[in-house]
Amino acid sequence: MTWENRTFNSNFILLGIFDYSPNHIFLFSLVLGIFSVVFMRNTAMILFIYLDTHLHSPMYFLLNQLSLMDLMLICTTVPKMAFNYLSCRKSISLAGCGAQIFFYVSLLGAECSLLAAMAYDRYVAVCHPLWSSAPKSQKIRGLMAASSFILGSLDGIIEVVVALSFPYCGAQEIHHFFCDIPALLTLSCANTLLLERMIFICCVMLLFPVAVITASSARVLLAVIHMGSGESRRKAFAPCSSHLMVVGMYYGAAMFIYLRPASDRSPTQDKTVSAFYKVLTPVLNPLSLHSKEVARVRKVLGRGTSGE
Repeated sequence: MTWENRTFNSNFILLGIFDYSPNHIFLFSLVLGIFSVVFMRNTAMILFIYLDTHLHSPMYFLLNQLSLMDLMLICTTVPKMAFNYLSCRKSISLAGCGAQIFFYVSLLGAECSLLAAMAYDRYVAVCHPLWSSAPKSQKIRGLMAASSFILGSLDGIIEVVVALSFPYCGAQEIHHFFCDIPALLTLSCANTLLLERMIFICCVMLLFPVAVITASSARVLLAVIHMGSGESRRKAFAPCSSHLMVVGMYYGAAMFIYLRPASDRSPTQDKTVSAFYKVLTPVLNPLSLHSKEVARVRKVLGRGTSGE
């Protein structure tokens, strides 16, 4: 196809994931309800940790950053999807598409790094408590959180610049509810092998945080097994097991989408799995990783949502 025959518009069409059948209206309402719960609870978690001086510890600083990332990640895609569905408008500008790519790639990378940092922090707290209580440990945790944001942002900048440098043509209909790179690449008029390889390399690099999480969790579990008190085992094992559950869902869904070859991709599968890990995982993240003080947060948030 020659360049003269290519068309390039400033807008894309997001075909979405829901139609207007009764079943899909119910599913859309469910997703919107989950989004509302995630938004309110993560916002309340951030404010509660900030305002409660008992939670001004390095561990809850990392939890606060995780809640912030979850809040930003779900706000990157769901509001636009809801607006398009309710207004029956499916277009998204080139700038809006680029913004979505930047934010969700940056936040995905940052959250992967932060989950690894939290797993290592759990290992230090259980296996080397004196290190955890050292004065400089708070600075180290702050550096880990900042590094997560910086590394994620660099990844986002690179991928959005490369993705939007390709010419796009045809109907420019994205078979997704947001500007996901694999779905966008199917519209390109040029050879996208370079970007596909870049995405694959970025996903392979995610194996390093996975290795850190696995090694840290294994050391924690071994330490828990040798604990004499059953209560101590329970307190140490519960956060570790729930952390592994969230990590498994998060990484498993992301790698299912981005590590598969293009020939094996299904738009319907990609949309379903994306909705799963972009909407449901933030529900599980902030309220499942720690026990004592977060139980207080659950209690306070439960009162707020029940209108007490």
